[in-house]
Amino acid sequence: MSDNKQKYVSLAQGAGGKQTSELIDRIFKAHFANPELTSDDAAVLSMKEGKIAFTTDGFIVSPAEFPGGNIGKLSICGTVNDLSCMGAKPLYLSCAFVIEEGFPMQKLEKIAQAMEKTAKEAGVKIVAGDTKVAGKGQVDGVFITTTGIGEIMDGVETSGFKAQPGDAVIVSGDIGRHGCTILLAREELGIEADVTSDCAPLWGTVQEIFSVTKDVHVIRDATRGGVGTVLYEIAEQSHTGICLDAAKIPVKDSVKGVCGMLGLEPLYLACEGRLVIFAPMEKAEAIVEKLRQRAYSEDAAIIGEVTDEMPGRVMMTTEIGTKTILPPPGGELLPRIC
Repeated sequence: MSDNKQKYVSLAQGAGGKQTSELIDRIFKAHFANPELTSDDAAVLSMKEGKIAFTTDGFIVSPAEFPGGNIGKLSICGTVNDLSCMGAKPLYLSCAFVIEEGFPMQKLEKIAQAMEKTAKEAGVKIVAGDTKVAGKGQVDGVFITTTGIGEIMDGVETSGFKAQPGDAVIVSGDIGRHGCTILLAREELGIEADVTSDCAPLWGTVQEIFSVTKDVHVIRDATRGGVGTVLYEIAEQSHTGICLDAAKIPVKDSVKGVCGMLGLEPLYLACEGRLVIFAPMEKAEAIVEKLRQRAYSEDAAIIGEVTDEMPGRVMMTTEIGTKTILPPPGGELLPRIC
């Protein structure tokens, strides 16, 4: 093998022959090894009786590496968190790679290392996958699709349809950091700010919530479109209104500064390690207190409540005490993170 082919992914490594096997062995099997990881056409898995959650997600983030993570870490967190929001313990993942010809092998290994580390933290096993190599220019570096299966906890049922008037609206930490990080990482604006993505696996955070009470109506991860978009989705699903208190929404000063310069609303910036939680108001303080004791949720806060006024709308009491309707999300949400 030439020195060049050792350093960069080639089309031959996606053709399904010897070179493909060598790539899989060298990068993926080396980092994803576990008893259930298969070379057959499908993994054979053991499941308990009861309900499972099943989800899939694609990741095409640019740049593929950013402060606080990379597309590999993101792909594990995104699917683990989707399962967790349904009260499901993440068990198994599959991952499919589409890699651009000429992609640096060192970067690919760094992505696999991040996936290995994050999967271990989340307690999930990568058991199957697929590798394709696309021609130069057909893919922007590397795209990853992950699919996950999780076991739903007994007595847990969460859904956007279950929000009720009187519920507290909780966020598990400061918002908007991932979207701000990706925007700055593209180096198109010439803005320097100390902002790091909040990208994190959140099954442990969800376990803490349910250790307080299983009477939790909604859990959502505020990814593309941010907290504001999630709140509008829930308001429409449940035919309720939502009223926020702007003064209680946690946003880092660095994110506020960038948003102020660019005219962006932090509520519509993506998060990759933050949950939006709807639970009865009488349980909310205990949930927040528990979350603040754990990594990834030290800044958890109650930011509003569900009402029976103006169903399908999100209202906000501003920091000067006036009330306004939060504009519904529409058009192209910036920055486009995927």
